[in-house]
Amino acid sequence: MKIKIAVIGAGSEEFGPASVHDIFLSNLLCKQELEVVLMDINEINLPVIQEYAEKVAIKLNRKAKIISTSSLDEALVDTNYVITAIELNRYHYWAQDFHVPRKYGFNQVYGENGGVGGIFHALRNIKATLEIARKMEQICPDAWFLNYTNPLTKVCEAINRLSSIKFVGLCHGILAGKHQLGQFLEMDEEDLDVVASGLNHISWFQSIKDKNTGEDLYPKLKSKEKEAHWLAEWDEIALSRMLMRTYGLYPSPGANHIVEYIRWAGDFLASDKVQFFYDPNEGHPWETGKTPTWIYSLQGNPTQTPLYPKEDVNLVFELGKGDNREIKFSREYAIPIIEGLSCGADNAIDAVNVPNNNFMPGIPNGAIVELPAIASKDGLQPKQDMKRLPEAVLAILRTQVSINQLLIEAFDEQSKNKLLQAILLEPTVNSYNNAVSCMNEMLALQKDVLPEFK
Repeated sequence: MKIKIAVIGAGSEEFGPASVHDIFLSNLLCKQELEVVLMDINEINLPVIQEYAEKVAIKLNRKAKIISTSSLDEALVDTNYVITAIELNRYHYWAQDFHVPRKYGFNQVYGENGGVGGIFHALRNIKATLEIARKMEQICPDAWFLNYTNPLTKVCEAINRLSSIKFVGLCHGILAGKHQLGQFLEMDEEDLDVVASGLNHISWFQSIKDKNTGEDLYPKLKSKEKEAHWLAEWDEIALSRMLMRTYGLYPSPGANHIVEYIRWAGDFLASDKVQFFYDPNEGHPWETGKTPTWIYSLQGNPTQTPLYPKEDVNLVFELGKGDNREIKFSREYAIPIIEGLSCGADNAIDAVNVPNNNFMPGIPNGAIVELPAIASKDGLQPKQDMKRLPEAVLAILRTQVSINQLLIEAFDEQSKNKLLQAILLEPTVNSYNNAVSCMNEMLALQKDVLPEFK
């Protein structure tokens, strides 16, 4: 069987090499007539990732056709699967997403998926992602779109509502939550059998069991959490602990993402004061061109950075450089899904983002939800019998569902008023006047990469 996979955004320092590893480590895929297209608009990085992919294939004794291109049309011809993770000048705009809403009194944290910053991040990436989806409609209408681009739920909402392409949104965030559960329970996370549902970056473990014995581990988890020291990994798990104490379920993946959706959650994130820090008296980074240091959390004690570091300290996730990278599975889900759909595997996927079709009670049908699934020759089959989440949790999620719907309508209708409606629903927004001023400033700052609004 011939399988062609197009990796869009392959020039990325993280996504490109990880995708190459996953593809060539798959025995099932490499038994097929495999073609891999590495596509990126950054032509400078393409020869690098092409050479790296060829070296990985040789090292693993894999035979595949590998090409690289900056042409989206060329990448999509006869393609079966399109895997994407794209960003536009990430830290330049992300610094705006983070700081501009704060200037107007909105306690924007992180600014990737939620808050006013998350809305503008979504508008930029929806515009770019829909260009890919609409090209797919013309060139490879039967292909699957496997999307990693954030804000995942909002981007997938746009693909679902504004294109006809088959798609699934993918994120490894649940693995972070599973790792945290293993730490609390003092168990190997591979011995945990978990079921979680919710929205991307705010998912809730509804079932935690011992894979070997079937024991319900929630009572043990709650007991162990009470014994744990409060300062342990504060920025990652303190919020999750408080949410479990309040709502009865442990959330995933960690504070930096969950905090974007909850008004009061900033009390449980200490690093928000140093994320993207700069002295405004010296000019804003989008004016000076000096990108502020990206601090994800206090893990690794980033304030111990030397006074005069010799290297850029923005790289939080160090994957190794060039040929020094370890060739291993990324634990992302795109390749297991392809193995199921095209190679006869029967793969359980911990989390997929798909339109709700009576999968999650309490969430409107059609909204993008995150839940487990099986990928097999019968297709991608989300779990059908999810339990209803607690009403307080559903209320948090439904607010985001409404914001997402309004955002897609604003994008589609070019409606500035619908955009304002979405912004005013954001939990961190506390002033109408400031919401309007913030919206107008962001529209002006990012006009070159945003859709036009009337």
